[in-house]
Amino acid sequence: MLDFDQTPAFPPGFFIMDETEIYAKLSEVFESVFDEDSIQLTPALTAKDVDGWDSLTHIRLLLTVERSFKVKFSTTEIGKLENVGSLVALIKKKLEEKP
Repeated sequence: MLDFDQTPAFPPGFFIMDETEIYAKLSEVFESVFDEDSIQLTPALTAKDVDGWDSLTHIRLLLTVERSFKVKFSTTEIGKLENVGSLVALIKKKLEEKP
């Protein structure tokens, strides 16, 4: 007999977003944080390429990313970010680790 009160357990990373979905959601985050809808996210994009991307905006951006994707970054992970491509890779890694 089936027990409908039990939720099936899925392995970590079962419901993973692919990079295209991550970029799409990340674009929404950038539009919100920078109040600009013309930013084209590419793997090579850095703070130098975006007007208004200063240290305070960087913190706001990362907090918004964490909230949007329901992940948490360590200080070490944040310090290693070089561009949007490395941010996407980190988001993907965090999503794969989620239970």
